[in-house]
Amino acid sequence: MRNIKDIKDLINQMTLEEKAGICSGHDFWNTKSIERLGIPSIMMTDGPHGLRKQAGETDHLGINKSVPSTCFPSAAGLACSWDKDLVNKMGVAIGEEAQANGVSIVLGPGANIKRSPLCGRNFEYFSEDPYLSSHLAASYIKGVQSQGVGTSLKHFAVNNQEYKRMSVDVIVDERTLREIYLASFEEAVREAQPWTVMAAYNKVNGDFCSENKNLLTEILKDEWGFEGFVVTDWGAANELDDGIAAGLELEMPSSGGQGEKKIVEAVKAGKLSIETLDQAVERILNVVFQAVNNKKKDARYSKNEHHRIAREVAQESMVLLKNEKQILPIKEVESIAVIGAFAKNPRFQGGGSSHINPTMVDTIFEEMEKVAGPTTSLQYAKGYSLESDDVNEDLILEAVEVAKKAEVAVIFAGLPERYESEGFDRKHLGIPENHIVLIEEIAKVQSNVIVVLSNGAPVEMPWLSKVKAVLETYLGGQALGGAVSDLLFGLANPSGKLAETFPKKLAHNPSYLNFPGDGETVEYREGVFVGYRHYDTRDVDPLFPFGYGLSYTSFEYSDIRVNRKEIQDTDTVTVSVKVKNTGSVAGKEIVQLYVRDVDSTVPRPEKELKGFDKVYLQPGEEKTVTFELGKRAFAYYNAKLKDWHVESGAFDILVGSSSRDILQRETVYVQSTVKIEKVITRYSTFGELMEHPVGAEILKAMQLQVGQSDIDHGLGAGMQEMILGTTLHNASMMSNGAFTEEMLQGILQTVNSSK
Repeated sequence: MRNIKDIKDLINQMTLEEKAGICSGHDFWNTKSIERLGIPSIMMTDGPHGLRKQAGETDHLGINKSVPSTCFPSAAGLACSWDKDLVNKMGVAIGEEAQANGVSIVLGPGANIKRSPLCGRNFEYFSEDPYLSSHLAASYIKGVQSQGVGTSLKHFAVNNQEYKRMSVDVIVDERTLREIYLASFEEAVREAQPWTVMAAYNKVNGDFCSENKNLLTEILKDEWGFEGFVVTDWGAANELDDGIAAGLELEMPSSGGQGEKKIVEAVKAGKLSIETLDQAVERILNVVFQAVNNKKKDARYSKNEHHRIAREVAQESMVLLKNEKQILPIKEVESIAVIGAFAKNPRFQGGGSSHINPTMVDTIFEEMEKVAGPTTSLQYAKGYSLESDDVNEDLILEAVEVAKKAEVAVIFAGLPERYESEGFDRKHLGIPENHIVLIEEIAKVQSNVIVVLSNGAPVEMPWLSKVKAVLETYLGGQALGGAVSDLLFGLANPSGKLAETFPKKLAHNPSYLNFPGDGETVEYREGVFVGYRHYDTRDVDPLFPFGYGLSYTSFEYSDIRVNRKEIQDTDTVTVSVKVKNTGSVAGKEIVQLYVRDVDSTVPRPEKELKGFDKVYLQPGEEKTVTFELGKRAFAYYNAKLKDWHVESGAFDILVGSSSRDILQRETVYVQSTVKIEKVITRYSTFGELMEHPVGAEILKAMQLQVGQSDIDHGLGAGMQEMILGTTLHNASMMSNGAFTEEMLQGILQTVNSSK
């Protein structure tokens, strides 16, 4: 086992060329070894919802086959579980499979924010909300790394589209960057310490992520305390010497000696210090030896047990969106029409670098037959082709005839893999035309229609009013079929809730006019108003809101309490609320806590998620759910202060079952401990001067000179508003000597020198 002193001794024995070589991959998946010094090579492979270890030809797009591994639900669905313990459990299973396959680092999780529902890789990302995303990412990391296997938190940072993802320059203001896009990574780094962080391809405000000192050194390492090493996304190193100087440690895959050559030349030319290179090498070797020290001999895992876990995760993650007249769960029916090609050829994972070769795959139709039992007849109709969007009249007619004869029709629809994948973005939110026509035609002849969706991101539902139930399964992994059957027939109770907003139409999305940019740049003009922050603040009705999901039981919220109603921003508030299962079956409820700044002087969202908990309740059972809220729950990022800041004032604590269903509320008053000294300049307005205590006194004495008394006595509120909006400089210029430059300078000196 190597310690820090041993590693420093090794570095002292390394040549410049060897140090440079360690900072570049050996091949596609492995780091370099140095046999003479006993430095081993370690392997990393794609994740994040299962292991993609390639035994033959290697690629980073999921083209060539990999060894069999358990395919768990992808992050888009997993996040809908809102269950940190479950996410951790899945991480443990992936860590076990990595150990069994000799893999030291799993390339995941993906913590990028879902800025637009069109991003082709959204199925790999958790949420539109950074609080939910970062906490789930932390749980995943802890689970994998508990098995002595590292993770690579990706893609750092602001990587929210596939179009021009390798070169686009993201223009984003600092407040938005901090509150939304970096916050999605921050808690995962601070709480879970991933072994590696993966730098994204794109630029952020002019600098490539792999060469961005502000991101990699100043924020990630100096501020957040990241202890591991930064690795590029595959092929994302541009100038490796500049990257090392900025805080990058490792380029992957091998660049055939090009990257290390640049490092050697930069050190010899004095452009890159040997001390900086040594620090990079030390970070890499710390992780390499950590992996070696934690390697388990004869590691194995149970494929059947991991398939069972995949089924459990899928059950907990699926979201019941509609259930008119409680048509679900299906009970006491003799005949069911099972319609749609997905029923026998399930869409259970996304395309690209996370494409997994599953150990086994449940077929939905077969699993439904098992659960339904011998007394219920299931008849299947294909309904549509998976290879084309064209409507096949023969397939439609066959499906209609099958549906006519059944008591219930279950239609499986959604997005084929050609609709969404790493490498390209979607063009619209629609599902294929042949899926839409199928649903509409079946609804004409069958009153009991249930739609089960398989897709990696939100879709429009023009047919929603024509069906009685909708179950959103996202990309449910290899055990999708069993999980769907359990939920349809009531062996499990749906408990997932949406981790993203489903808009009624694409134009409602806040990034609509600024996605995906002009090819060179993309501007994040919507600022912090991403996802539900936009929909709730602008009062735009979504198709389904953030945090929404139905159950086969019902829940009642009551008795919200806070331990203190008046606090300073350095204090912690304890919030408790009671939740009761008022239905007839056991179920799980996801309790969500949001905070609203009532008195904010800066634009802030209507509400922001600051806590969540998933609780299991038997019929009639009641539990108390407790949350702890610290400074960050009330703060916004003040770019001028370069810090998180809480404004003094009232804050509403909102607890409910979704962002649009707030059931309990309380108000606390927070006093800021940070005093922001406002500097009054010649271009400040009279209104701003009045807000200053000393300035207000000066204005009071000047009323006759600036006409305030006249305004108060009949010139009207409109004129008063105009005067208050006038700058001191403009008033001086227009006063015809009544308000001189000397008077202005005197005011500025008096006000700005006061304490």
